[in-house]
Amino acid sequence: MRFGRTGLYRTLMFSSPTILAVTPEACKQVLMDDEGFVTGWPKATVTLIGPKSFVSMPYDDHRRLRKLTAAPINGFDALTTYLGFIDHTVVASLRRWSEPGAGEVEFLTELRRMTFKIIVQIFMSGADDRTMEALERSYTDLNYGMRAMAINLPGFAYHRALRARRRLVSVLQGVLDSRRAATTKGFTRSSAMDMMDRLIEAEDDRGRRLADDEIIDVLIMYLNAGHESSGHITMWATVFLQENPDIFARAKAEQEEIMRSIPPTQKGLNLRDFKKMQFLSQVIDETLRCVNISFVSFRRATRDVYVNGYLIPKGWKVQLWYRSVHMDDQVYPDPKVFNPSRWEGPPPRAGTFLPFGLGARLCPGNDLAKLEISVFLHHFLLGYKLTRTNPKCRVRYLPHPRPVDNCLARITRVSDEY
Repeated sequence: MRFGRTGLYRTLMFSSPTILAVTPEACKQVLMDDEGFVTGWPKATVTLIGPKSFVSMPYDDHRRLRKLTAAPINGFDALTTYLGFIDHTVVASLRRWSEPGAGEVEFLTELRRMTFKIIVQIFMSGADDRTMEALERSYTDLNYGMRAMAINLPGFAYHRALRARRRLVSVLQGVLDSRRAATTKGFTRSSAMDMMDRLIEAEDDRGRRLADDEIIDVLIMYLNAGHESSGHITMWATVFLQENPDIFARAKAEQEEIMRSIPPTQKGLNLRDFKKMQFLSQVIDETLRCVNISFVSFRRATRDVYVNGYLIPKGWKVQLWYRSVHMDDQVYPDPKVFNPSRWEGPPPRAGTFLPFGLGARLCPGNDLAKLEISVFLHHFLLGYKLTRTNPKCRVRYLPHPRPVDNCLARITRVSDEY
């Protein structure tokens, strides 16, 4: 308001001179320029996710590993394989939460556990409950330190997060050692290859394989992103649907129509059913816009670059404020109103909708995330109701937007028809 709509603002963030980019045009130019800008995440994020992960990986290495990991996560065959497990896990979770005597649950906490179970199955199939619980406990502390100042003193979020990372590395190294030992002894896996197997066997053009620390950093990144985003967006989408009866009714009617079209011989949902969920997809996109689960990303200028007529000096950091783009009333009329119908018609122009980033560093798990969220909402709409204990609960925005009570609520089963 003070300087007008320039789209770029100068400040000092995380001890670095920084440009804040807040308009679609500025964000698009920075995100699409892979030569002028490289990743520039704060020290805390790089240290906690790992220096060998996507957040700090050079462009060529990122492209190679992305190519290796994207198809097994987002490809048609992969999504078809995962859908049955996702469907089963969602149905079992909803039934457990709504059992007589279950009482109130922390809805967000339970959703995070559910999505974590799914992502661990994809990346480390066969992981036992002890391993899963050890990983899950550590990720909560890790997340609180991700966007904190890198102050390694007792009592600070970064200090706790560093301890959590050491625990994660220890658990993942143990699993990795077991996999390598089994391979050396000639044991064959009873299940299909998972992502850890693919990373172990991956080779570059010169025959070089990934070291253990590289595999562990990639796994830490994927396991974190693969359950945090899905869990939070699923919670908020459920809340928004429950708060807007007309939208709820329209979304439910679409799911009922899909159920009527499923032949009696088909067990569960398939990807064709998922593709029919057009209005539900709009609900999810609107939730992504309103909630801004990843509200900012970071780049660093490799040379002097002009953006919107302003010079960004070499070495300066750029923060891309996706929340400002998604809440821009010149792009989205009445931006604070939850309105899935705004997504009808042609897709948004490049740079105006950035929940998964843009360009070469687009989130490789975006289709998997939308599949998880859609399957959950499908079953919820058809047979369940959410009653929050504190509907006016205060919202905390770091590391992700969430009610401070983790959406304490009762889940009630209201229909057994489907």
